[in-house]
Amino acid sequence: MSLTARILLLCALLLAGIPPSAHAGVANAPGANLEVALISYGPGETYWERFGHDAIELRDTVSGESIDFNYGVFDFDESGFLLNFARGRMHYLMDASTTETDQRYYIESGRSVTRQPLALTPEQTSALRDFLMWNLRPENVRYNYDYYVDNCTTRVRDALNRALGGVLQKQLEARTGGMTYRQQTARLMSAQTWLMLILDLGLGPYADQPLNAWQESFLPMVLQRELAHVQVSDGQGGTRPLTQDGQLLSPNRLDTPPDQAPDLRMPLAIAGLLFAALLVIAARYWPTGLTLLGTLYLVSAGIVGVLQLVLWTLTAHHSAWANANLLLFNPLAFVLLPTLWRIRKGMAASHWADRVILLQLLALVVAVSLHLLPGVVQQNQPWLLFALPGWLALSWILRRGLRRLG
Repeated sequence: MSLTARILLLCALLLAGIPPSAHAGVANAPGANLEVALISYGPGETYWERFGHDAIELRDTVSGESIDFNYGVFDFDESGFLLNFARGRMHYLMDASTTETDQRYYIESGRSVTRQPLALTPEQTSALRDFLMWNLRPENVRYNYDYYVDNCTTRVRDALNRALGGVLQKQLEARTGGMTYRQQTARLMSAQTWLMLILDLGLGPYADQPLNAWQESFLPMVLQRELAHVQVSDGQGGTRPLTQDGQLLSPNRLDTPPDQAPDLRMPLAIAGLLFAALLVIAARYWPTGLTLLGTLYLVSAGIVGVLQLVLWTLTAHHSAWANANLLLFNPLAFVLLPTLWRIRKGMAASHWADRVILLQLLALVVAVSLHLLPGVVQQNQPWLLFALPGWLALSWILRRGLRRLG
């Protein structure tokens, strides 16, 4: 049975008053009989699992029935799924299943499972249950997914905040976050170096804005940590912690992500210098190698530039908009390919290429200047350090060829 069909059947049974046994108690129990807990799952091995996951558990203390509600389901059968994914218009779904069923997969795959009971009043618990059941209806189950501001964890966070009357948001917004979107992304993706570098290259200034704890709670582990600082009313004029001591239901058996994001500046600076040195050596001793290395650099820079322009102008991936790396890697690189090949063959090159080189060097100056100006948000030092040596070496080689052949 497809996911959509399963949801339709579940909702039809619930609304008809003939709920399946796994959902009967939770669907109809008074708030005083329900317990609420946040279930947090650690990062997985596959790249789309690296951010972790979570769910809201509702447990009927009378019948013992327990349901986990989560917002992390996507449907490959959806028409145009891959195109929507590329355009940044992804449709995710909410789902509900028995706690045992929901958690079994994560336990078997070696991911940590932590349960945090939450101190909600019976009225708040009923309101949360009613909202989750409403959200599970076929007409409400889908939402427009965003990696940072509207994902499976922010939906859980928002549902809890709604039940708490806004207390959660008020308190978390008053706390500063520990990292930016870029730093958290690099930290969690560091196990797949190639993917970490691609994502870091593609992220624009949006990913470097300072975050408060509410915003940084787009990650399950951060939300789990921050809830421990939240205080709620105890009904007697005082306050009490929202969370009780968490229970580790299953330990992590996978590699743990580092606590801090890796510093990419030195590795990329060394890579840029080595590549520039290879270009200079090849220009002197290996003309064919120069053509190959130069072509690789220019084609790569051009492709990256085109992709950055597409992300900025044709997609809803706002975290990639206005990317200053476009000054370092852009389609101008394609224009210089004929010049590189003509120099290799000893042919005269157009002086139009000289103007393109000067324009690219001006773009590098602008990129460095932007980074040094006060108030500039985007932290792209690693890519500046990588791109500058290569462009300077290639520009020197090409302009030398133009002077010799012009």
